[in-house]
Amino acid sequence: MGEKKFDNRENLIIEIHNSITHGIGAVLGIVFLVMLILPQIRNHNLLGTVAYSIYGGCFILMFLMSTIYHAVQPPKIKAILRIFDHISIYYFIAGSFTPPILLLTSGNFRIIFLILIWLIAIFGTVFKIATYKNYDKLKSISTLIYVGMGWLGVLLIRPILRYASWKFLLLLVLGGLLYTIGTYFYKSKRFKYNHVIWHLFVLAAAIVHFNAFYFYLS
Repeated sequence: MGEKKFDNRENLIIEIHNSITHGIGAVLGIVFLVMLILPQIRNHNLLGTVAYSIYGGCFILMFLMSTIYHAVQPPKIKAILRIFDHISIYYFIAGSFTPPILLLTSGNFRIIFLILIWLIAIFGTVFKIATYKNYDKLKSISTLIYVGMGWLGVLLIRPILRYASWKFLLLLVLGGLLYTIGTYFYKSKRFKYNHVIWHLFVLAAAIVHFNAFYFYLS
């Protein structure tokens, strides 16, 4: 019984760290949203305002859902919150694609790519809800979908280099690498604080991508 109490206390400490790391992300998301949309509003840029409102909203949603999920401890409620936590990742990825798609592309490519990325997010939502009882078995598949969805960004290389800059592209790639490397810790059981480390990679990657948008696409 003593060992079980120690384990429970240790798990609680880990979950507190998880909540704090992504709680910081949720607060930063609010700040980032304001920083991104104010210049768009001042310049009467409707498309930019819409693009960054979607991005900022999805940013806040993901970090907020993660914070709530890790903060709540009753098992039944936590199991439900885990579904929403994981679903919000799809929308954050789609939301992160939205500014470069809307602001750097045009015509059929813009329409098709935007529809594709949001359809994947909707598919991910349905997939998570339909398979919530098989979470452990399908965890790797979910991770592959996240990573694959994120790296669809290679399709934006040409318009980025044409209408933005190589610095913007470099920051996007750096953020993508941080997310990808972080998945190793997400899946690993070798480290006691593996999920906290994963959270730090996600937070760092999100900050890198914000800087890309703020300095090179706003």
